[in-house]
Amino acid sequence: MAAGKSTTRKKIQATDLMNQVMSDYFYHLNEAATSGKQKVAWCTSVGPAELLRALGFAVHFPENHAAMLGATRMSTELIPEANSAGYSPDICSYLTADIGAWMKNITPLSKAYPGIESVPKPDVLVYNTNQCRDVQDWFSWYSKELGVPAIGISSPKNVVEVTEGHIDDVARQIEALIPTLEAISGNKLDMQRLRETVTLSRECSELWKKVLETATATPAPLTFFDGTIHMGPAVCLRGTQEAIDYYRVLLAELQGRVEAGVAAVDDESLRIYWEGMPVWGRLRQNSDLFAGLRTSVLASTYCSSWIFPSFDADNPIRSMAKAYLELFIVRSDAYKERYIKGMLEKYRIDGIIYHDAKTCPYNSNSRYGLPQRVEADTGIPCLVLSGDLNDLRCVSDEQTKTNIEAFVEQLQERQ
Repeated sequence: MAAGKSTTRKKIQATDLMNQVMSDYFYHLNEAATSGKQKVAWCTSVGPAELLRALGFAVHFPENHAAMLGATRMSTELIPEANSAGYSPDICSYLTADIGAWMKNITPLSKAYPGIESVPKPDVLVYNTNQCRDVQDWFSWYSKELGVPAIGISSPKNVVEVTEGHIDDVARQIEALIPTLEAISGNKLDMQRLRETVTLSRECSELWKKVLETATATPAPLTFFDGTIHMGPAVCLRGTQEAIDYYRVLLAELQGRVEAGVAAVDDESLRIYWEGMPVWGRLRQNSDLFAGLRTSVLASTYCSSWIFPSFDADNPIRSMAKAYLELFIVRSDAYKERYIKGMLEKYRIDGIIYHDAKTCPYNSNSRYGLPQRVEADTGIPCLVLSGDLNDLRCVSDEQTKTNIEAFVEQLQERQ
């Protein structure tokens, strides 16, 4: 199938502001680590960042760094370094890319932000296994390498409904972290400060949700590919005023696009849902491919993973536990099916793409019949793309292009 006119998705004007916000964040982390004026905690992306900020830590997210390694296409050459240390090429390529980068003393931060020579050295590593077991192994490696403690939360998996028992379990584990973190930070936990941080996280979450929901408009004012970039503050600056200020600006711009009928993809004719991880090293390539086919990939489970409606300042620790347990990746297939079907209806989706990421089984939902069940219930066609989040050796560009073009043609014929 031949692509349509040459086009790309429209640039979001707030991108320049976001780049400045993220620059300020990385330079602050670097200053904290090099000056010793502020303790540094490494945290998994849906770990207890609110608690760490309330205790005065500067917070670094290795998953964000790993995504940067993928987006800059550095990861494929770094992964073998971690393989040589005993980490299988079949496990999380975030983990192997990040550890490989550390082993080779390489970071994309040094190119993007002059003066930053390395990721910030941690004083403590704090994980939550709600995403996968790999994060615990990842942080354990750094704990041994750097001689700093790795502590965290072990979350249940395949949760159908989040129960009081689940919340009790995780809340107690969060509380158990506090004495160690107080000792490392040198600060006593101020519950009022924690309430304020949870309030900021809740507001950031609500704004991010509104940003993503502008794509319910026809035509959609932003795409999944935009979302993967603009989620940066929601991941790295959750619990800060800076994230809230940024999303207010972004939301206003997108609402303006909706009112003016401005599309992210010109002549939008098809609306696609992306289920699974991004292919970080192919964001621009895939974005241009879909745009050339007048197809808007406008919603995803992945970008929605930083929406936390349960944060509650009146009960900060318990609400944190509930919010972290409600994460899509923690839930059962029965829940996931209901969620995806609701999203397909909400965004008026014509087709769904499942990314089967070779090294991320926890975020690949195409392996146990879920796509077939959703298609049988909704009548909405699906395509499974084989690839990976970071390891481009698992990605066939030609096969991806051929499969996407054929899928789009199938959807156009249905219209």
